[in-house]
Amino acid sequence: MKHLLLFLFFSAGLFVSAQDVTGIWRGSFYGEQNRYMKLRGEEDRYKFEVQINQNAKAFEGVTYSYKTTIFYGKATCRGTVNPVNKKVLLEELKLVELKMLQGNSACVMTCYLQYSRNENEEFLEGTYTSYNNVDSSNCGGGTVFLRKVITSDFYKEPFLVEKEKKAKEVEPKNNTANAKPAVKPTLKNPATTPAKKPATNPTAGTKPPVKKTVTPPAKKPVTAGTKKPAIAASKTPATNKKPDSTIAKAPANKLDDKITEFKKPMPKPVEAIVEGPEDEKKTKKIPKVLSTRENELVKTIMAYAGDISVNIYDNGSVDNDTISVYLDKKLVLSKKRLTEKAIKLNFTLDELNAEHELVMVAENLGEIPPNTSLMVVTAGDKKYEVRITSTEQKNAVIVFKLQKN
Repeated sequence: MKHLLLFLFFSAGLFVSAQDVTGIWRGSFYGEQNRYMKLRGEEDRYKFEVQINQNAKAFEGVTYSYKTTIFYGKATCRGTVNPVNKKVLLEELKLVELKMLQGNSACVMTCYLQYSRNENEEFLEGTYTSYNNVDSSNCGGGTVFLRKVITSDFYKEPFLVEKEKKAKEVEPKNNTANAKPAVKPTLKNPATTPAKKPATNPTAGTKPPVKKTVTPPAKKPVTAGTKKPAIAASKTPATNKKPDSTIAKAPANKLDDKITEFKKPMPKPVEAIVEGPEDEKKTKKIPKVLSTRENELVKTIMAYAGDISVNIYDNGSVDNDTISVYLDKKLVLSKKRLTEKAIKLNFTLDELNAEHELVMVAENLGEIPPNTSLMVVTAGDKKYEVRITSTEQKNAVIVFKLQKN
């Protein structure tokens, strides 16, 4: 009986500590033949994103598989997590969205993954097998690598949005429950003891305060040779406020001007003014597409002072991707279609303009989601290549900073 109880307690402990894989996982998968394709200068690598909603040891979710214009597919999935060895089984069930080149076929995957953690990074990696969704023929297998991320290349599924919303609603309640009770005022803690209000009615044994009579000083008689003051005495009774020293010291003939100036209405403050020369001051407005979408930092480029040249191409086959570009929140390229021909943009990096923020906005997702582009940056004798993915929910941000000698 004791052994049975120990086993039950041990199993319950494992169940409680089961790894939670809820969230967004992004990476790639590639087939077994990839090593041979690499030798020919090709690569059969597909991007792979999984969004998971776990409940106890089982989970459900969706997967995204995509590779430029060659293939895009979205499928529902389900799976289990082993709490002992942290192995994860993920099985795609049904394709709900599919776009691919004519003549290609779609395959459904089953992934055998191992969960691991390195400091703050979480990973799922392993192998997969697949079969054709039409005739169930074998599509082969390969390797899968996923890393847990915060944002999606597409959009967060409703089950994740709802889960985050519930977590935010529970959080304030937990903070209230953990809050320390207010310290009651005691004699030992006089700082927290509220001050007693003085009694309004004097008690029988208390003498009322004695009022002192103050005799005002006698007025000096005005003689014939004495000058009258410039301003007649005010009939308003004197208050305890000190007179304005500036007005008191001002000559009599300038006092009226001071009073007139004081009565002028103060100018209304101007909101959101950008500091700078008078001719450059203007109200700062953030475009709606930047304030309503998520802005993800893709890369920070450190460069020396000089001209920065940016060329933007479609990353892969041309599929009617359209973008807009904002430089320091100002629209510089509007609804440009990405092709194999570069869209060019130039600006300067110097002491006066030591930092620039470039934001790539997807105006559509093209024929194959998401919107992908290749940015080639030339700064002096150095070149940088930045591959960018943007969606209708997320913008891509590239920051340029001045590198000093």
